[in-house]
Amino acid sequence: MNAYHFNLCETRCMALPSGALHLPEHGILCVSDLHLGKSERVARRSGVMLPPYEVRATLQKLEADIAATNPARIICLGDSFDDAQAAASLDEEMRLWLARLQAGKSWIWIAGNHDPGPIDLGGTLEDAVMIGALTFRHIATAATGEVSGHYHPKHRVAGRSRPAFLLDDQRLIMPAYGAYTGGLASQAPDLRKLLGRNPIAIMTGHKAIPVPLP
Repeated sequence: MNAYHFNLCETRCMALPSGALHLPEHGILCVSDLHLGKSERVARRSGVMLPPYEVRATLQKLEADIAATNPARIICLGDSFDDAQAAASLDEEMRLWLARLQAGKSWIWIAGNHDPGPIDLGGTLEDAVMIGALTFRHIATAATGEVSGHYHPKHRVAGRSRPAFLLDDQRLIMPAYGAYTGGLASQAPDLRKLLGRNPIAIMTGHKAIPVPLP
């Protein structure tokens, strides 16, 4: 799977090349910032037409990660939809696909700053959820044992920028999982002020690669 294995607050974790987080001992797969329906929202608000494949591409990737990890519980870490109307506008094929992915799983939607709520697409909606020593929420508070999203971090090496996890001794900031999502450079002040000792970026792609942050 070419994942990067690490411990966070004594919890065994795997950063997957796709940008998902797997907690094998808890049977959890976590993804952040799917932004489903972004192309529809951009077209509706600006008239700019993006290729209308981002929902399909994101669900294909999620389906592959679910098949590879077989989790009992899936946590979507906020901004799962680009706005409330984007969620309502999902076509029937995508709704059925999402329902198939949810079948037999405990599915948790964490509220984000873009998210509608409550949603009518199955699962439960929470502001945050605690699993063992870890707390999953959308926007970081710099708390110990925190897994968060929101910032869409990216890291650049040798002129190439990739979505990346940002990890220190106490917390993890997840990359955006959805297609067509932008990103914030790992050196940005808003990100660096959240990171403590020994920070690294874990770059996504064909393999999850750890890179020390200066």
